[in-house]
Amino acid sequence: MAQPARAPSPWLFGPSTDVAVFAGSVAASGAVALWLSGTGQAELPTWAWAAFVLGVDVAHVWAMLYRVYADREELARRPELYAAAPLLAYALGFAAYQHSALTFWRLFAYSAAWHFVRQQVGWGALYNRRAGSPAWEARLDAAVLYGCTLGPLLWWHAHLPRPFDWFVPGDFLPGLPAWTGTAALSASGMLGAAWLGGQVLRWARGGGLFPGRWVLVLSTAVAWMGGIVLAPDDATFTLLNVGLHGVPYFALLYRYARHRAGEGGYAPWLSTALRLGVPGFLAVLLACAYGEEWLWDTFVWHEHAALFGKAGVELPPGLLALLVPALALPQATHYLLDAFTWRGKENPGLAARLGWEAPPAPVAPPAAAPSAAG
Repeated sequence: MAQPARAPSPWLFGPSTDVAVFAGSVAASGAVALWLSGTGQAELPTWAWAAFVLGVDVAHVWAMLYRVYADREELARRPELYAAAPLLAYALGFAAYQHSALTFWRLFAYSAAWHFVRQQVGWGALYNRRAGSPAWEARLDAAVLYGCTLGPLLWWHAHLPRPFDWFVPGDFLPGLPAWTGTAALSASGMLGAAWLGGQVLRWARGGGLFPGRWVLVLSTAVAWMGGIVLAPDDATFTLLNVGLHGVPYFALLYRYARHRAGEGGYAPWLSTALRLGVPGFLAVLLACAYGEEWLWDTFVWHEHAALFGKAGVELPPGLLALLVPALALPQATHYLLDAFTWRGKENPGLAARLGWEAPPAPVAPPAAAPSAAG
């Protein structure tokens, strides 16, 4: 017998969790940024870098393990996609690095920026799917979220150089006149006004205010305006950039992984880690993130001896051309696969594993035929 569908909801995870992971991540990042700015620190100190860059930004990338690479059933469902993504990412990265290191980092920066934009739009799509919104509301949400993100990005391009870069100096292309930045922010403001009008229309039709949607849109606007247009230094940009991007993703993957572990989808050691709750879930990701950053720091950056030791290795350009695209693979693969792994129509059972729909009822085995023996 089919299980009844669960009622639509204006929240992804629940009121307290949604507010904590979206608005709370922006508030916490902003508070740290203001404190650092007040003490005159334009760069992240080691503790803040470890907490926000390693502990949030890098660790959230490794959460793809729970969604894909630690799940043999999922790997078997789309083996070509999951094998092709890292191979394609490495091939593109290697080819770009052969041209120049700056070409590689420029390609990587634009890939990352587009991924960050698309993730905010993706949250809007998930909210609307969860709530069963009409198509016009989903389109309006997508438009305002594109405005909240692309507007500040275009303004950044029109005001280069800034006191910060996405990855390395010069990774964004200069040349846009200053007026295009002003026009981009004006267009963002007009989209925001249209979105507010849509919320008034929704309320007038008796649809309520959809509080989860407000939390998402306002958090995105504050983080991207504050972290790009108003940011006075690299610390502010980094903190507001990674907090909103990584923390909600942890919540999404943790919910998914708990359900998947309950189905027996993971190896015993990973299921054991998940039985420890959030600490076990994060411990796996932090271990992977630390290992990745140790490699980056040892062979490429040599910036965080307090965390990784002083045994840095200087590699010749030929070896860097091989190594750097390989070290970038977790991020690049995450950028590619995130476009496929959260689409409902392409991922049967996804909504049930996120707790948004009741799981399908087990199919009873057919009744045995009566025996012909007397």
